[in-house]
Amino acid sequence: MKFKAFKMDGLGNDFLIIDNRNQKISLSPEQILKLSNRERGIGFDQLIYMENSTQADAEIKYFNSDGRMADACGNGNRCISDILIKEKNKDNVTFKVNSFVHIGSKNTDNLINVIMPKPKIKLSEIPVTNDVQNNPFLIEINSKKLKGHLINVGNPHIVFFEKISDEELKKIGPIIENLKYFPDRINVTFADIQNEDNIDINVWERGAGKTLACGTAACATAYIASDLKLTKNPVNIHFQKGHLLIKINSDKTMMMTGPVSEKKEIEVNL
Repeated sequence: MKFKAFKMDGLGNDFLIIDNRNQKISLSPEQILKLSNRERGIGFDQLIYMENSTQADAEIKYFNSDGRMADACGNGNRCISDILIKEKNKDNVTFKVNSFVHIGSKNTDNLINVIMPKPKIKLSEIPVTNDVQNNPFLIEINSKKLKGHLINVGNPHIVFFEKISDEELKKIGPIIENLKYFPDRINVTFADIQNEDNIDINVWERGAGKTLACGTAACATAYIASDLKLTKNPVNIHFQKGHLLIKINSDKTMMMTGPVSEKKEIEVNL
């Protein structure tokens, strides 16, 4: 099977984008896993399908590199916004992810804005098992106690306000992701607050592993830090290749602002 697709990234968080508005390409979990492999395939963190929608400019479906469907992707949302803005020559574009219609736009610095949904913090909405009765939630990993803040920003996250090395994250990230308390698994973020305007974060993504950036992790961290009065609003969330600006709106939705790469067309052979 051969088909055209696109590669894009937001701060190194990279995607294979398949435009299904005039075709129908459907990959199996095994095919996604094969293509996402950086040594033997194309290499990407998430697969994105663009589809037609009667409620927005497009409907978007996300799959993690392990082949499982993902609920949300902030950096992917900004890439999709950029594609639609250029394609439709509009100041504002809309696209539907699950039940939420996102609004994307470009600012005067050529950075992409996207509106993200209001977070959920009820334990039943994360979701977690009945073993979890408190938020924040104390867990013990390798004899070390960690206080994790639980939140759902379209997908489930646990945020620890501690600094961590890449090596240590690669060890404990998958352990936390797959703990019995999280029936849908969970994204893992370690946040190191630099000052009231800036936070460095390191992310282990559910189904993708350690990634260079994660938009929903940035939103999750910014929302919790603001709620705890640890930082100002808006706040800069820093990754290895740059930062995202997260602003919490009065209705608790969030605006994420940051750069995206140019769209590159490729041919996929399976």
